[in-house]
Amino acid sequence: MKGRDTISMIWNRVRSSKGPAAAQASETEGDTDLIYAVGDIHGRLDLLVGLLEKIILDRARTLSSFKVAPKSFIVFLGDYIDRGHSSKQVIEYLNRLDIVGSELIFLKGNHEQVALEFLDLENLNDKWLSYGGIEALASYGLSVQPGEINQIKLVELKKKFKETLPDHHLRFLEGLHSYWVRGKYMFVHAGVKPGEPLLNQTDMEYLWIREEFLDGIQKLPLIIVHGHTPESSPVWDGRRIGVDTGAYISNKLTAVKLLGGSVNFIST
Repeated sequence: MKGRDTISMIWNRVRSSKGPAAAQASETEGDTDLIYAVGDIHGRLDLLVGLLEKIILDRARTLSSFKVAPKSFIVFLGDYIDRGHSSKQVIEYLNRLDIVGSELIFLKGNHEQVALEFLDLENLNDKWLSYGGIEALASYGLSVQPGEINQIKLVELKKKFKETLPDHHLRFLEGLHSYWVRGKYMFVHAGVKPGEPLLNQTDMEYLWIREEFLDGIQKLPLIIVHGHTPESSPVWDGRRIGVDTGAYISNKLTAVKLLGGSVNFIST
């Protein structure tokens, strides 16, 4: 598997409290930016490395046509962990990632939220384990057999995970933003509730919403760039750009490239 040094050198749709927000920009700002937004990784470090290589090569080709290079951003839309088998490795990789010339924006997904809730020793909810947390724990060296967890074992497991999770991984998870706005785009993990002020919603919308957002037809004040709901191909319908292509099962990790109003997709 190619490592960080290389980067430095160069699924149909599944149905099924407001956190810290990133700095916002005015609507006119960002029209000439070069922005890449990466969909749900879910513990697939191999796909992440491959996609970033493609992004970096594409960025170099794109910027070579400019006399004055536009600002460059790479936005990660959350769900770095669970389901796949390299959650720990993905977090470590992203922690150390430094792509010269691009600002990196890390957003929070519902899987990160549930993992953080799992660390609360007073919360005996074990739903994270059924969301892919078993695979994530395995990447940190903690083996869990489905169906063996009772309340006593759950508390023990929480304590072990809290002790095992590196401090810089916890800081990374706790420091994730709920959304980021740049120009005419709003980047968020799951979506927004139509009819409500976009920047005054909660993580229940930003991290979890599906049908109400996906099936909406009314025009939104901003174009929403999101992941969360796996689709067989990335979607651009004039109101939303969806880039979750179910990487952990499809082997297809997708990003969208935004520049001067153009929308293009890059996938593994």
